[in-house]
Amino acid sequence: MGESINFYQGFGFDVVVRYVDPAGAFELAHLKLEGAFIELWCYKEQIPAPESAGDLSTDLPRIGVKHLALEVPSVDEAQRLLENRGIPITIRRRQGNTGVTYFFVKDPSGNLLEVLEDKRGF
Repeated sequence: MGESINFYQGFGFDVVVRYVDPAGAFELAHLKLEGAFIELWCYKEQIPAPESAGDLSTDLPRIGVKHLALEVPSVDEAQRLLENRGIPITIRRRQGNTGVTYFFVKDPSGNLLEVLEDKRGF
């Protein structure tokens, strides 16, 4: 949990609630950044995600939530910041079909995180 909290705090999120189950089965944290809200869960007994979830090409066709996307003012600046923090870029910078520029990293739990810049003006 601590590693994931630190990861998202690097994007500017603040922890607003942290809860530890009295029986020790799980803990959760609520993080906020302006209008964005992330809820992190950590179970003592974990079930790994399917292998297909770790790669965008096999994850997108699977039904369900795919990934989280965070908009930044500059993908170049965000990429430099993440690389300086030792966070490897999972999918290099691309121009999307819808006009956004993006790249992907993985959070400490292996979840795909899209970092995108949107200059389309709406």
